[in-house]
Amino acid sequence: MVTTRRSLRISAQPAPMTESSEKPRLKATGRKRKATAVQDEPEVPSTPPPRKRAQGKPATLAVPPPKTPTPAAAGLFAEPTSITKKPRTAAVARLANPKLTNATLLSPETSRLVTSRDVDTLSPSKAPQAKTTTENILKEACDYLVKVDPRMKPLVESHHCRVFSPEGLAEKIDPFENLSSGIISQQVSGAAAKSIKAKFLTLFEEQPGNRFPHPSQVAAKSTDELRTAGLSQRKAEYIKGLAEKFVSGELSAQMLHDASDAEVMERLIAVRGLGKWSVEMFAFFGLKRMDVFSLGDLGVQRGMAAFVGRDIAKLKAKGGGKWKYMSEQDMTELSAKFSPYRSLFMWYMWRVEETDISTME
Repeated sequence: MVTTRRSLRISAQPAPMTESSEKPRLKATGRKRKATAVQDEPEVPSTPPPRKRAQGKPATLAVPPPKTPTPAAAGLFAEPTSITKKPRTAAVARLANPKLTNATLLSPETSRLVTSRDVDTLSPSKAPQAKTTTENILKEACDYLVKVDPRMKPLVESHHCRVFSPEGLAEKIDPFENLSSGIISQQVSGAAAKSIKAKFLTLFEEQPGNRFPHPSQVAAKSTDELRTAGLSQRKAEYIKGLAEKFVSGELSAQMLHDASDAEVMERLIAVRGLGKWSVEMFAFFGLKRMDVFSLGDLGVQRGMAAFVGRDIAKLKAKGGGKWKYMSEQDMTELSAKFSPYRSLFMWYMWRVEETDISTME
């Protein structure tokens, strides 16, 4: 009976045996074809097609991440990333300031560019000898982080922050589109947000070149019309209300460019549908402000705890509510040392668990 049971177990696995038995036959026929190809040259062209199909598969799977994430995509920066190459230098250098907006803003209503002055337009007598520009602000910030805490060095060397690179600062950002996208993406998946936004754009077919609609166009629509794109009642009201703020002039690209960090936060949090975290992410990734820090981001809290040498696994298992990895006071005190470059410090805290910093302890 034992012998019979073993034979039954073996015979009960026909699928794996069939697959493994087919592979050698394929290889064998391949060898025969190669052998015949030497004798009969016209059969040689029959081999390239499979190779082309095999080489084509990886290319279709590679989807590049967005260059400048909106608040909706801010989670991508907390996920593990591979080390990226430093991009080429931008053509035009502009004055930069860690306490102001460094992005190239596109006026939502007029498409006018709102930026800081180009370095080349400054007269030699008025230009400061040591200038902070879009060309060097990232290097200055990285050098400052390492100077404040040498443990930052492996992080800086392992990850290049494209957000504040010359190319990142040269990207044109429409603040109305950026903020609207953040509202659309709230509490839905990335795929759902993308689908809703695409439907939203079809409501404004007269808009040329797939440009996001002007605030005046959105404000003119009823909430019922906006809901046909898949928006909830509240989201339709939020986006319509945001559009009205831009139409009235209460919000503008110029104001968002020139205002202090505190004023930007105050103005935007007052808008229905924009919470503190969403505004912080917009100030970071949209306006490219360098002294933003989000105490409410769990990924940043976890990264900071790992950065100072705490056992993340133990803290996670222990629980402890909102501040289970690090207290609000500890986060505030640690991040304060890196001002006015706390945005960059926060960006590296999202990646600290990917990098070995033990040699710097």
